[in-house]
Amino acid sequence: MTEFAQSCRRWFAALLLGTAAVSAGAAEVVEGNIDSREHDFRIVKLASGLHHPWAVAELPDGRFLVTERRGRLALVDDGEIRYLDGLPDISVVGQGGLLDLVLHPRYGDGEHDWIYITYAKAGDGGDATALGRAKLKGGALVDFQELFVQDRFSQPGRHYGSRLAWRADGTLMMTVGERGVERMRAQDTGDHAGSVLRLTDTGAAAPGNPLAGDDQSLGEIYSYGNRNIQGLAVDADDRVWASEHAARGGDELNLIQAGVNYGWPLATHSREYSSEDAIGTEEKSGMRDAVFYYPGRFAPSGLAVVDSERFPGWRGNLLAGGLGSEKLLRLVIRDGEVVDSETLLEGQLGRIRDVRQADDGGIYLLNDTSDAGLYRLEPVAGE
Repeated sequence: MTEFAQSCRRWFAALLLGTAAVSAGAAEVVEGNIDSREHDFRIVKLASGLHHPWAVAELPDGRFLVTERRGRLALVDDGEIRYLDGLPDISVVGQGGLLDLVLHPRYGDGEHDWIYITYAKAGDGGDATALGRAKLKGGALVDFQELFVQDRFSQPGRHYGSRLAWRADGTLMMTVGERGVERMRAQDTGDHAGSVLRLTDTGAAAPGNPLAGDDQSLGEIYSYGNRNIQGLAVDADDRVWASEHAARGGDELNLIQAGVNYGWPLATHSREYSSEDAIGTEEKSGMRDAVFYYPGRFAPSGLAVVDSERFPGWRGNLLAGGLGSEKLLRLVIRDGEVVDSETLLEGQLGRIRDVRQADDGGIYLLNDTSDAGLYRLEPVAGE
């Protein structure tokens, strides 16, 4: 998308946001004023009745797409929800189902109007994390294409990873969890489990990947030694940030770089769920430490970079959502390091599953319940 086209899209989306603030009867202020160090803000509910949603994306016309883990894709229009046909067969087992969602970066030009989804796909021996894309036409997805399936189907139904984010060069970053039982899969570069992938927009290994040409490794892998990344964002400097679940404590924020081993399960700050036994050691030669360890049992999920003019005091910061902790953290980044943090939300929305900044400059959140909502954070006027 050209800079001019992107500017026009942002202007149109902002116009829609302003109109919605006046006329959208579905919007409901659920918290009128929340104090923070840089901006007082409020929480507005835009839709309710979503069933364990996983990801949200804004369409250029101001409507929203929301994935539900049970294998349904919702179209949210002024608070009204309808479900779209045309999805592939999805394995809804445990933590698996319909997961992440992004639009092609050139969405809106006709040729590239692709919606990308990740999901659990059933196969021999269990299921696998998969990537597909389709186009939206009327009330359905059409022209569905399966683009990528991880190399091994396995059980049990957890740790799919499954976040997506675009780089400036048009490549797509995709996370795959280590699948929860055979932890050392994350150390095997011949296995997609426990890695971050770098793909073309058609699902192939992107040119220049660090393990290309190694017969013992898979060419899609960009980083490895990752346990279960459920937050992924690319900043203005094209750096890739990832929020990663550990086991008991030690959840990580990592700066993902080519060919780097992030340590799981050999180098962690985490402990076994059933005991106080450490998992691995805190440091190990040749393995990268986290940039930041989330406090307590944070259980990170959605992650967003703020560059919104509506929140100038947050620009360049990361917003990290927590599931078990029910928190939204603001992380201040300087020279690739976290230099400060602030808790913006704690308990108001329950488990926070996704955090996105849309083209209109609004910050959008999904919570994770059987009767969940789509929410927007807005600065309080006159602050």
